[in-house]
Amino acid sequence: MSKLHGTLFDLAGQVIVITGGAGFLGRQHAQAVQLAGGTPVLLDLARAKPEAAAKQLGGNALGLATDITSQASLKSALKTILRKLGRVDALINNAAANPQVGKGGLAQNHRLEEINAAGLLAEIEVGLCGAVYASQIFGAHMAENGGGVIVNIASDLALIAPDQRLYRKAGLPRRAQPVKPVGYSVVKAGLLGLNRYLATYWADEGVRVNAICPGGVERDQSPAFRRKLSRLIPLGRMARSHEYAGAIIFLLSPASSYMTGAVLTVDGGRTAW
Repeated sequence: MSKLHGTLFDLAGQVIVITGGAGFLGRQHAQAVQLAGGTPVLLDLARAKPEAAAKQLGGNALGLATDITSQASLKSALKTILRKLGRVDALINNAAANPQVGKGGLAQNHRLEEINAAGLLAEIEVGLCGAVYASQIFGAHMAENGGGVIVNIASDLALIAPDQRLYRKAGLPRRAQPVKPVGYSVVKAGLLGLNRYLATYWADEGVRVNAICPGGVERDQSPAFRRKLSRLIPLGRMARSHEYAGAIIFLLSPASSYMTGAVLTVDGGRTAW
């Protein structure tokens, strides 16, 4: 795939930090950054092996074991990035605690009636507090050094409720049926509030802040699940893993220079119905 150097979408020379960078979508965002000539920095927990993920990406990708729920860990990551790469130009707030739908459906029962404070707070701490802390550390650095870009990865479920019928399993009583957890919706909707706050907070310092609301991506879900979800999407299918690259590059690049506080929905039309 050819690079995009010399265009409105050029990220050459840009250092772009990605939280949750060793995860499935984090690696896709990193590949998009590389496609446009930028340098992706993958931040993730040590157990996610961000260094190995960066090595697999190749090129100039950098991986750093970082706990985004710790301001001290994020400050340490910033120091390392500046020492190794000399700058930070953008941040993608991508990390989230998102239970995946596999071939057998959702692996756990996350029903609202059963949720406890510890579980809910853990989801919020990673997906929302982590985004606040990462924005605080990297956004403040960008504001003090001529500006930059923050992209918040929300979800179509920040705009609509989960359709819990998608996750039902035959033969189980209602109270035992798996559901998409409330924490995910709370976190992703909260990111849109954070998006507006940050866009106005650092506007005078040249930091642009926008969000993307992606739909579900084809992975290892069962054919039955894909069919059910595809019926809710005007384009008739889930997203392919590479289909958010253009939106990511657009929001990071000069092509979106007059956009801030905006929400870009890329969901195959699901929220249009």
